[in-house]
Amino acid sequence: MELCTILQPECTTCATPGSKKKVLELISDLVAAQYPTLSSQEVFESLLAREKMGSTGIGNGIAIPHGRLTTIDQPIAIFVKCEEPISFDAIDKQPVDILFALLVPADQCQQHLSTLSSMAQKLSDKQVLKQLRKIHDSTELYQVITA
Repeated sequence: MELCTILQPECTTCATPGSKKKVLELISDLVAAQYPTLSSQEVFESLLAREKMGSTGIGNGIAIPHGRLTTIDQPIAIFVKCEEPISFDAIDKQPVDILFALLVPADQCQQHLSTLSSMAQKLSDKQVLKQLRKIHDSTELYQVITA
């Protein structure tokens, strides 16, 4: 699946959320603004439920929060670059500044895992990561991550 089919430019942002809770709220608000049938509370609870099972901070300053929703029929992606790294309980104990969030229909687990895997692979490219960390503009961020 092409990333540009699930990630809208409006769901890509550079921000300074300050904490793990605040960035999950930011992600939830971005989704609710673009998808009026979803409430930010519903999205936040889905992301938080997954985080309670274990942090989605995968190391190297990257987190991939994700959740399942019964109220959607297509995956939704959100990409956030934090201007200041935040504590995210990552596996390497390092703060996080790059977040790729994914919401999927509750019945599409395999697609969910495949999309998460391909994004983790893309973010493991040191050149892509270096480029993303230099960006301070949401439009440019979207162009780089979907390239």
